[in-house]
Amino acid sequence: MAVDPMGLLALQVAPFALSASITPGPNNLLVMASASRFGLRPTLPHMLGILAGFPAMLVAVGLGIAPAFERMPQLHLALQIAGILYLVYLAWRIGLAGGPAEARGSGRPLSFLQAALFQWINPKAWAMALGSLATYTSVGGELLGEVTIIAGVFALAAAPSIACWALLGDRIRRLLQTPATRRLFNWAMALLILASLLPALRSLLAAF
Repeated sequence: MAVDPMGLLALQVAPFALSASITPGPNNLLVMASASRFGLRPTLPHMLGILAGFPAMLVAVGLGIAPAFERMPQLHLALQIAGILYLVYLAWRIGLAGGPAEARGSGRPLSFLQAALFQWINPKAWAMALGSLATYTSVGGELLGEVTIIAGVFALAAAPSIACWALLGDRIRRLLQTPATRRLFNWAMALLILASLLPALRSLLAAF
């Protein structure tokens, strides 16, 4: 019985996609922080933006943008710096954010488009995209089909992963009713987001 190469590829990619998607990173931590402050329903566009934006980015990188980075490494470096600075800004905003009551009067979660575009400056998203493309695409293979399968598997893996982090944030929201516990949680989330930048910072420092 002949083995479908694309089906085999999906099975090979699935464990990596699931482990990479469910572990803490900027997307998951931001979704959790958003759900803890604004609730699950207002965070839904943020979640959908990730689910659409990352596979679209992965396909774009796989089909042509990666060679451009090889010719112009300074372009990728600029995106890395922009992503790190933006995440530091978001961590600061989260650390200073108020609780659910204040959220109703000020601030708002990321929109679908903002979350989708954020993937282009998300250091972990770049690591996942470049790592999976380098590992699971074949020289002389059917590149479009392979990249499409990889992107589809990541989308399927990311959906339950992001949902788990959002549900966790929504459950925690009910426990953060005092200003002291809210401040503690906010700064803990901010520090976790900053900690998630350490691999990108090491990579950035190595480039100089």
